[in-house]
Amino acid sequence: MYTSLDCIALRTVRHSDRHSILSAYTRQRGRMSFLVSAGNGREAARRRAMLMPGSRFSCVADLRDNSDRLPAMRDVMPRSPHTLGGDPVKAAVTLFIVDFMNTLMRDSMPDGLLFDYCDSMLEFYSTGVRGTANFHLLFMIGMMHFAGIEPDVSTYRPGYLFDMVDGVFRDSAPLHGRFLERDEAQAAVILMRMTPRNLSRWKLTATQRNTILDRLIEYYALHFTSLQSMRSLDVLRTLFR
Repeated sequence: MYTSLDCIALRTVRHSDRHSILSAYTRQRGRMSFLVSAGNGREAARRRAMLMPGSRFSCVADLRDNSDRLPAMRDVMPRSPHTLGGDPVKAAVTLFIVDFMNTLMRDSMPDGLLFDYCDSMLEFYSTGVRGTANFHLLFMIGMMHFAGIEPDVSTYRPGYLFDMVDGVFRDSAPLHGRFLERDEAQAAVILMRMTPRNLSRWKLTATQRNTILDRLIEYYALHFTSLQSMRSLDVLRTLFR
């Protein structure tokens, strides 16, 4: 059965001399893998450009329920006129975002709201957004809602600590010892106010940005241990020095 799909490309791995395997997150079916041509012709090169990590595209795939083979795709079309172009900073940040998605969403089922969040954020980033250096922080903060680990800011009071295991603010340190001290807990509440609209107003130093990134990774990794293996993390830490 041929099915139309809206996709976000995550990762491509060489499978043979003739084919590669593309991992993508789709609105209709969740995470999927596809068999794509790895040829050297003009059409294969054009398709590879459309399937770069972070690319947003539509396609038609043969999804037969009784077949064990990876589906092939046809009628591949970009879903946005905006691209990263030759911007190396945006390309590096996008690779981190996609690595984050790829690691976090390894067994994701269909989720229209999650897909729309990732899709709209990548579109927002590709349209010339200001505040480039903070975009990965914004994306990770927003993703906490869909991951089910969004901090309960209603429990915050001045001077409280942040319990990183339970996702709530407390007046004393939890016994498990995984918490943010008072200053960082207050900063975490403030950071939850970051939105695409006010992104360019956040003036962070490289040290502050990397500290926030480290705390976000630490928080996610407590709930999703696979985040500890992200390969693009060190690249991002050095990008905005």
